[in-house]
Amino acid sequence: MEEKIRSKSNFIRDIIDKDLLEGKNNGRVHTRFPPEPNGHLHIGHAKAILVNYSIAQDYNGKFNLRFDDTNPIKEDEEYVNAIINDIKWLGADWENRLFYASDYFDEMYDYAVQLIKVGKAFVDSQSAEEIRRNRGTVTSPGVNSPFRDRSIKENLDLFEKMKNGEFKDGTHVLRGKIDMASPNMLMRDPLMYRIRHAFHHRTGNKWCIYPMYDWAHGLEDSLEGITHSLCSLEFQAHRPLYDWFLLELGVHKPQQIEFARLNLNYTVMSKRKLLELVEENLVSGWDDPRLPTLSGLRRRGFTAEAIQNFIQKVGVAKAHSVVDYALLEHSIREVLNKTAPRVMSVLNPLKVVITNYPEGQAEEIDAVNNPEDPDAGTRKVPFSKELYIEREDFMEDPPKKFFRLAPGREVRFRYAYFITCNEVIKDENGEIIELHCTYDPASKGGKSPDGRKVKATLHWISAAHAIDAEIRLYDRLITVPDTNNLKEGKTFKDFINPNALKILQNCKLEAHLAEAEVGFRCQFERLGYFCVDNDSTAQKPVFNRTVTLRDVWAKLQKK
Repeated sequence: MEEKIRSKSNFIRDIIDKDLLEGKNNGRVHTRFPPEPNGHLHIGHAKAILVNYSIAQDYNGKFNLRFDDTNPIKEDEEYVNAIINDIKWLGADWENRLFYASDYFDEMYDYAVQLIKVGKAFVDSQSAEEIRRNRGTVTSPGVNSPFRDRSIKENLDLFEKMKNGEFKDGTHVLRGKIDMASPNMLMRDPLMYRIRHAFHHRTGNKWCIYPMYDWAHGLEDSLEGITHSLCSLEFQAHRPLYDWFLLELGVHKPQQIEFARLNLNYTVMSKRKLLELVEENLVSGWDDPRLPTLSGLRRRGFTAEAIQNFIQKVGVAKAHSVVDYALLEHSIREVLNKTAPRVMSVLNPLKVVITNYPEGQAEEIDAVNNPEDPDAGTRKVPFSKELYIEREDFMEDPPKKFFRLAPGREVRFRYAYFITCNEVIKDENGEIIELHCTYDPASKGGKSPDGRKVKATLHWISAAHAIDAEIRLYDRLITVPDTNNLKEGKTFKDFINPNALKILQNCKLEAHLAEAEVGFRCQFERLGYFCVDNDSTAQKPVFNRTVTLRDVWAKLQKK
């Protein structure tokens, strides 16, 4: 991974290069990724992880993983474990530097007391609604709290009682004392602590007060010796507050640098929206392959290398932009084209009987495992009298530009023989159920000794040797590119793609795929790239389509 992320320069690296030249931080570079354990990571988080990790790697620095576990009501140990697994899979290594905001709760409390003692923080007893109303608007200043001028002694006493659990939730908060007329509304006496009688997954019932994000985040960075706090652009307005707290405390102040977050079209990148999909059972869980979560992409068949390459292609910029989903698909195709073995499968089977092939006989045909990898070798594929082809590869009355199988027409069966359709068998409803064909024994390997040409090559599978499988065809989650600017009354859920998942039963696969392990990736020739799903068993293999073979992004680039 180090080599893949290293190459591109960007404005963050320019800042760090300048810092190093000026001798800042004693030549250190130390970054971190601070997820909240209230959901699973998605591909937008992958960008933040890889930006932070790659910079630490490039400058021989350090990279921390730190859970921002300051809200016990929304957090869960299950999310912690899922995030750890995702980051390991992605390839980022925090070595022995796994931390939690809760590691620092005692220090944060002491620092809050320090601000109270110098008159920079006070206990406010207004209701949440009063605080919100008195905050002001973008165009009008806020109003000082009637409790803003409490004495230091009273504030210290109330804050200690808050910590000791003597007050109910919502009765008091601790606020920084800055400026209620500041044009930056985040600087208008920001909340530092709220009372919350809730069980914490690491500290249990020790605490009855929990720090707010803006108070906790900078302190966590400072205590860990972070040099460059790299975050997405929505935190730009938070930077003055980040700096204010640390400067008032007189502690180490990392440099916060913001970059554009990853926005991907035809999906949703909001943790809140993803949680809605999961909790309302609109998807099967956080690892549903329709979702842009890392667990969902992994289950769908994406590799860490493909995600790394995708993030590198997207780059690091200061301005927001929307990335085409086709670029993500292109990135996984690039990897799987080189690495995925080829197999033959038939998803919508139509039986073909080779009438002039010997009854009860079968032969082994040599098939290439991966034409992009000379070392991948070949495998033996059985050929017999009864075969399956894709139903879409036959038309009884074909249009002019349909070159696949039709009555009286000859085509090539991949790796095998030239085949000619002689007869179409139908049921009582007129549905085609079987084709009777003949083969040319002299054309084994797909070439005719007399030099005649055919215009189509079809994949196939021997009926006697095939296994049945369930195939899940995945497509984009959302039918519109952007769900952030919808018409009034519409939500993103009104645009969930009903065809984002199609499940096919009794598909025919090569027999050896019954033994494929969960996560195994391959190319179904002519159909796309597929991955063995978690639900798969030897008795009922289940494959997910990762991506089709058609590369929209490559075509757009050529244009």
